[in-house]
Amino acid sequence: MMTGTQQEAERAPGPQPLHVSLVALPEAAVSTLSGIFDVMNAFSIVPPDDGITKTPPFHVEIVGERAGPLTLASRVPLVVQRPVADIERTDIVIVPSVVLGPEGWVKRRYPELVEWCRSMHVKGALICSACSGIFLLAETGVFDGADATVHFGYSKTFRDAYPEVTIHPEQVLVVAGQRDELITSGASMTWHDLVLYLIARHAGATAAQTVARYFALQWHQDGLAPYMVFEGRRDHGDQAIHTAQDWLAAHFSVANPLEEMVRQAGLTERTFKRRFTRATGMSPIAYVQRLRIEEAKRRLERTEASVDEISWQVGYEEPAFFRRLFRRITGLAPGNYRRRFQVPAYAKRPSSQQHG
Repeated sequence: MMTGTQQEAERAPGPQPLHVSLVALPEAAVSTLSGIFDVMNAFSIVPPDDGITKTPPFHVEIVGERAGPLTLASRVPLVVQRPVADIERTDIVIVPSVVLGPEGWVKRRYPELVEWCRSMHVKGALICSACSGIFLLAETGVFDGADATVHFGYSKTFRDAYPEVTIHPEQVLVVAGQRDELITSGASMTWHDLVLYLIARHAGATAAQTVARYFALQWHQDGLAPYMVFEGRRDHGDQAIHTAQDWLAAHFSVANPLEEMVRQAGLTERTFKRRFTRATGMSPIAYVQRLRIEEAKRRLERTEASVDEISWQVGYEEPAFFRRLFRRITGLAPGNYRRRFQVPAYAKRPSSQQHG
């Protein structure tokens, strides 16, 4: 027979799951929103493992301006479970990635969502964004003066819209704020890292590892530099530098390109270097290196040429120097880059079908 104390312990409620508010708005990407929802709600279906409990650590709801049907950016319908007006407190706010149209991000379109996110922050909630969801959260002002990340394809648009926020688009995950309460993830599938971070933070590392295995989620531990495509700045208005950039785009692999760029620009070398750096934000040599490495990336992805051969093709006679430079810029050795980004054999059509 159980004692009174034992009966009380059995009836005592366990730890309550954290309430997660996943914000839905018309620009939201369905893949990010549904992926976050499924993974954070999946503790009841993940096979048992040491250190993971069947008690769900999170209760995730899709919230928005109004409850009911909502059509997302890809025209997929979704049901918003609760309006934010009915939620006085939540533990975690997550804004999924949004798709920007030709007009970019339109400020002050969702004043109720912005004010609600701001008030949840004041009440102690973690404020999180996946990919481009930071556009909505930046309107709250809580990220002013803080570090964050955003999809590298939107980095210029974001800097122009919110210069008060310091962004690092090459970083996968940025945790900022006095309480580590401002959490942003970078490009596209780095919502994996965001979700796994939240699981590790609130349910432990073992739980995060178990969920990662079950869903085949990845930590992007090498950062986002390998994914970023270099595009030199061209909005500077310096015609002489434009001329040099146009020439360099087709001739970056030649020996001593600086000498020819100076000639193309019709300037002294000292003046050219100063104007080039001011216009593009990079020295001429650094700019050449980025163009060469970008071409090397394409050749590693699309050809079977050896690393030494590619080094020579893009303008480097010393393969060892090329390897060091490639790793410094991309974060990966050339061979590792090829293994990660080259189309795998099982995804290629047989040669007999190539021209059928």
